[in-house]
Amino acid sequence: MRAALLEQGLTPADLAADVGVDTKSVERWIGRDRTPYRKHRYAVAARLGTDEAFLWPKALSPEQSAEASESEILNIYPHRWTVPRDTWKRLFETAQEELGILVYSGYFLAEDGNLHQLLREKAEAGVRVRVLLGDPDCAAVAQRGADEGIDDAMGAKIRNVIVLYKSLRSVDGVEFRLHSTTLYNSIYRADGQVLVNTHIYGRPAADAPVFHLRRIAGGGMVSTYLDSFERVWSEAVPLDEE
Repeated sequence: MRAALLEQGLTPADLAADVGVDTKSVERWIGRDRTPYRKHRYAVAARLGTDEAFLWPKALSPEQSAEASESEILNIYPHRWTVPRDTWKRLFETAQEELGILVYSGYFLAEDGNLHQLLREKAEAGVRVRVLLGDPDCAAVAQRGADEGIDDAMGAKIRNVIVLYKSLRSVDGVEFRLHSTTLYNSIYRADGQVLVNTHIYGRPAADAPVFHLRRIAGGGMVSTYLDSFERVWSEAVPLDEE
């Protein structure tokens, strides 16, 4: 709600006067995460020009929340290699604030020169670009290589990717970190949209399904994946420039 007020140029006192409540009530809604009565939720949402589920997602019933989450699914692809190339391009092109990649190697993207140019352009336009690669020397990467039957080749792929991204690592606004987490999914994000590539034991990521999701008010799927991205980022180590 605080962000919505700022966008509209309103103070808590302004909103209180518009919806007919005490200013302290609005301050409690903001500062103490209180949920207003339904009639006030409707009035506030209308005044701020947004959906009440965006302002108070906890006000939704479990059934409503499940329905909203289901509506976040745009498409499901049986394998990563069946995702149209244009889908990856359109996803990253839509980013206005945040663009992120969480993988072990993501070699198929790293070898794409057009993607390099797109990431550079997005960073120069003020979009925060973050790339998380697996630490090639960590136990999780070694285990993933063993699970796929390629052993040390997994770490070698990551080292190749680090080299491929060398020109981007000096671009302001493009950040690279190495993580040592066990990935259950690779995540590709652009603001409120994500492509989630599931991981399957014994199979390469290219063979696993991909979910195309878009965040909507009241839904929880996209937020779950974005929270996971942030957690990995917070524990990752910046990739030293060479």
